[in-house]
Amino acid sequence: MRFTAVIITGPGFQDHDVVYTYYRLLEEGWYADVATKDGASVTGKYGVPLPMDKTAKPLVSFDDLDVARYDAVILTGGHEAPDRVRQDARVLDFVRGMDAAGKVVAGLCHGPWIMVSAGVLRGRKACAYIGLRDDVINAGADVVDSDVIVDGNIITCSYYGYLGAFMRAVFGTVEKLAG
Repeated sequence: MRFTAVIITGPGFQDHDVVYTYYRLLEEGWYADVATKDGASVTGKYGVPLPMDKTAKPLVSFDDLDVARYDAVILTGGHEAPDRVRQDARVLDFVRGMDAAGKVVAGLCHGPWIMVSAGVLRGRKACAYIGLRDDVINAGADVVDSDVIVDGNIITCSYYGYLGAFMRAVFGTVEKLAG
């Protein structure tokens, strides 16, 4: 079975988050999209452009996000990008839809800010980067100190230094939920 994921991001994204997750998805044989507002090119915090290289396909617009199309959504960090992205109703509706469908909603570093704004963390166990720990607690999550937490279909990662464990959790959780 070939799984599908979408990485949602915006200007000022954490370059490590997007580059690593995108190429790990491809390495595992997944189909991967990267979505930005209106499918527009954006640049990361340290200058990585999206699309990343000549082999990358065009970016997807937030208008094209469809729960039926994806097995997982990955919400990347970078402070600026998730703060911008979480203000877009199209993304919040999509994230709520993915959660309601029992599909994987995974956020790393500042990415869970989008989960906070979508309202999908209430009553969930999560970990959080120190800069948004209070926000995740105030969103109703039980925050524990950990690198990665999986609570059903919700995955959180506290820092991009734990990307390996985060991606293993995404792959394992999607496979488990697919039965």
